[in-house]
Amino acid sequence: MNHSFFAKLKEISYKDILQVFVFLLALIPALVYKKMRPHLWLVCEHKNEAADNGYWFFRYLREVHPEVDSVYAINSRCRDYKKVKNLGPTISFGTFKHWIYYLAAEVNISSQKGGKPNAAVCYFLEVYGILKNKRVFLQHGITKDNVKFLHYKNAKFAMIVTNTEREHEYMKANFGYKNDELQMTGMPRFDNLYRNIKQATKNIRKILIMPTWRSWINPPSNGKAEIAEKDIKKSTYYKAWNGLINDKTFIKLIEDNDLQVVFYQHREMQKFEGLFASDNPRITVVDPKKTEVQQLLIDSDFMITDYSSVAMDFAYMDKPLCYFQFDYEEFRSKHYEEGYFSYVNDGFGPVCRTKEEVINTLTDFVVKNQDKPVTVMENATKEAVENTTEETVTQEKSAASVKDKYAEYARRREEFFTLKDDKNCERTFEAIKSIIQR
Repeated sequence: MNHSFFAKLKEISYKDILQVFVFLLALIPALVYKKMRPHLWLVCEHKNEAADNGYWFFRYLREVHPEVDSVYAINSRCRDYKKVKNLGPTISFGTFKHWIYYLAAEVNISSQKGGKPNAAVCYFLEVYGILKNKRVFLQHGITKDNVKFLHYKNAKFAMIVTNTEREHEYMKANFGYKNDELQMTGMPRFDNLYRNIKQATKNIRKILIMPTWRSWINPPSNGKAEIAEKDIKKSTYYKAWNGLINDKTFIKLIEDNDLQVVFYQHREMQKFEGLFASDNPRITVVDPKKTEVQQLLIDSDFMITDYSSVAMDFAYMDKPLCYFQFDYEEFRSKHYEEGYFSYVNDGFGPVCRTKEEVINTLTDFVVKNQDKPVTVMENATKEAVENTTEETVTQEKSAASVKDKYAEYARRREEFFTLKDDKNCERTFEAIKSIIQR
């Protein structure tokens, strides 16, 4: 405990220290405000957006339960501010007023672990028992790895929303929470996904590429260290993803088959604007400030990702995908430890270790869906073919084998998602009411 305490203490910046004084100044106003609004529900997610579970749950509250005294915290200068403001009361994220509301709230609800006025100060207040408030974590994605910062000793949430039976049982066995502190309600944003599930498209037209980030090459946005863009360009991460969207064989595949590619950078990589680029008009690196992630998922036909939990959202809509995992061992040793989910045995699409495997996998799915041959593999280099895995080579032998494999991934999706309806917000609402009453 002491070791952890001092380790966290070293991470505090001078700006965090100033927030300690803001917290102290907010204490008395918060006590007064709590008497005025004893049943306040404060909702948020990342300070600069309203598009995740926090937003969808707040929207549900305003539309279905307007009797609940609910307020949303968001940066008043960000793109999504007006969208939330049109739903109901908002306060500016990280301000003195946010501190008052946070301390006065009956329950604080967020899809981000750092969804609070100041993540560092609040960590000490909450985890070390100085502040005893009710906090609900809606999650940012389905937990599949051993995410240690979510363990009870490191977070002490009053409630965490879970989404599937396997996830729920894994967290219950390994994260240190009691039964009533884990509630399998489903993520609120899945309500909208469910309403947008369509029959699988016959032809693949839009490919969405969404990699996650790497903590060892780019410290999180709340970390102290910064890394230069020139250093990131030396990384395997950059070379793999930028290499894929600029690969001649990949480009020929999308041109020959009338495909469009959309590349979306992870939030922690968005500070490096223009990092990934392609001159091909069929490949678009989107501006995250002008893009709704969920709409990208709904509009796309095929996804290429690595370890991102956004693959769960895509699979939830019964859409095909593949994983590009060129650095699996390094990711496991430096980012997240493997949990209950094996990409090879449980994944919703082929696991690729090279860009050639990604291209071959995408080729297979284009063949399967369009029922016509593609010419890209005729032009593949000998080296590319030799580098493919045995599984990929087998898939190339016939469209029938691709269909069999696709059926296996469909079976995995069917078995994995315990809840599949548009009642996630409703269940979450009832679960939050139950923890308030205990």
